[in-house]
Amino acid sequence: MFEGFKKATYQCNGIQIQAVIGGSGPPLLMLHGFPQTHVMWAKVAPMLAKSYTVVCSDIRGYGNSGKPTVSEDLSNYSFREMAKDQLELMLQLGFEQFHMIGHDRGARVTHRLSIDHPETLLSVSLLDIIPLYEVFSKVDRHIAKAYWHWYFLQQPSPYPEEIILANPDHFYEGCLFGWGSAQAEHFDPEQLAAYRHAWRQKDNIYGSCADYRAAANVDFLMDEKDLGKQVHIPALVLWGANGIMGKLFDMQETWSKTYPLLQSKPMSGGHFFVDQYPQETAEVLLEFLNSTNK
Repeated sequence: MFEGFKKATYQCNGIQIQAVIGGSGPPLLMLHGFPQTHVMWAKVAPMLAKSYTVVCSDIRGYGNSGKPTVSEDLSNYSFREMAKDQLELMLQLGFEQFHMIGHDRGARVTHRLSIDHPETLLSVSLLDIIPLYEVFSKVDRHIAKAYWHWYFLQQPSPYPEEIILANPDHFYEGCLFGWGSAQAEHFDPEQLAAYRHAWRQKDNIYGSCADYRAAANVDFLMDEKDLGKQVHIPALVLWGANGIMGKLFDMQETWSKTYPLLQSKPMSGGHFFVDQYPQETAEVLLEFLNSTNK
């Protein structure tokens, strides 16, 4: 996977961040979501690397990046700290400004970085998420059913960790194959094996739970404080047409409150449309990225 890319580990914001880097051209950072790793971009990144210098990294708490002991106030697993990790990574690589693409949790890191450091971003692409504040503040039976894992993973440690550790494949595959329209056959076997290897590790289970605990507490309050703040950079929102996002929310209306220069589009597939349709995903992302360079 990632033929022609270089893999390396960097010390960023006090922890290790693992990344793969390849291609040439304007810099582009790509972040994965739950329950995956940077490997989710293995088929998309090489297509983008023909025109861009592509960096795909594991976010804090996932894959081979650092998983520090959680702080008492949960803030060291906030999206703000994850964004600092990634900003330091790009600065170490010599990129003071860059494009950024995130899926799921990686999109939430992208959103936070754009709020905190908009001057560093050339564009943002957010894949299949709704603002965290919107999700928590508008819960009904439909949202609760779709986002059940948010409420389970944020329970006090070690309850969710111990349940997941008893059978990680059963739990995480229930998420991977249960959201939208994806099944095992829709995932590349090598990529799926990499996801399984990561989520079977005890510290990965710990890290993902810490992520969701922080989201329900410190991140919610941060987002509440920043309600009404606008980011005037090119932005793209994509979502799976067979998933739940576009059925519960008006994606264009919701996200244009933050990004006035927003484009939005439904994609074939469900929440994991990147894995299901990598060629289509790469083409749509390239079209948007190239339009921002004019």
